[in-house]
Amino acid sequence: MKPTLIAPAFPTSRPRRLRRDDFTRRLVRESTLTVNDLIYPVFVAEGNGLREPVPSLPGVVRYSPDTLLTVAEECVALGIPVLSLFPAIDPALKTPDGIEAANPDGLIPRVVTALKQRFPQLGILTDVALDPYTSHGQDGIIDDHGYVINEPTVEILIRQALVQAEAGVDIVAPSDMMDGRIGAIRAALESKQHIHTRIMAYSAKYASAFYGPFRDAVGSASNLGKSDKMAYQMDPGNIDEALREVAADLQEGADMVMVKPGMPYLDVLRRVKDTFRVPTFAYQVSGEYAMIKAAAANGWLDHDKVMMEALLGFKRAGADGILTYFAIEAAKLLKQR
Repeated sequence: MKPTLIAPAFPTSRPRRLRRDDFTRRLVRESTLTVNDLIYPVFVAEGNGLREPVPSLPGVVRYSPDTLLTVAEECVALGIPVLSLFPAIDPALKTPDGIEAANPDGLIPRVVTALKQRFPQLGILTDVALDPYTSHGQDGIIDDHGYVINEPTVEILIRQALVQAEAGVDIVAPSDMMDGRIGAIRAALESKQHIHTRIMAYSAKYASAFYGPFRDAVGSASNLGKSDKMAYQMDPGNIDEALREVAADLQEGADMVMVKPGMPYLDVLRRVKDTFRVPTFAYQVSGEYAMIKAAAANGWLDHDKVMMEALLGFKRAGADGILTYFAIEAAKLLKQR
């Protein structure tokens, strides 16, 4: 057991000495946010010239593939390392099994190909989950009672991940929370020689009420209705279970793990990082973003200061990177500084 360090008593010890000047505050700062920590989630839909605002996410829009290229160019210019894609699918393509997710000519594979051709230096991350593609809004195939069936869902997730990898994506991110899907996807990627495709596992994804605006953005809120995802996403009261989920995903071949949501689960993030010491990410989800935006719009909070403080909090809690809708705003502010 390490001995407890006892600081000298006042006035020998004056902690404020190190807070007096900007240079000393910077010199002894324990956690620092940089542009390298940011992943920018964006929503993409079919069409041309589309910049459709998402009412519940102020400042966030759905892009068509052509307008998304401008966003990617801005990410490259600012030094944001990764762009994360989420689809808003035509309702006519949604089915009970969500099989459009595995269409090699579908929206996401086409967008990935276009982005990698134009901006090969920009990392592209894609969501592996069926909820944007299912007519019922759940993350997998359901039985007659509405329960998501594990193995048949995993089979389609494998096909979805392979389609994305073949399109040239750098990182696939299974967010479905099915058991065993990381191992199955890793084996499939290896069998097709996609040995460089990284997996960022949504390992500790909680059944949270903070996802509401995201579901509006991808068009799954109306499909889901009053149903919930408690039967596969994690119980918000559990933390040891999160460690077991992370351990399983790492054993199955995940390169990186994620905790989602972010701010309400910083304790989980800290435990994961301390326990496993692997690349660990947090998702500052739509509800977190919307709260800050709404409070700032009402003059209750200083937008930029709260934005940067919240992002720094993820770093202090152990995150190696953050998926955040603030990525471009934060990157611009960091560049100014």
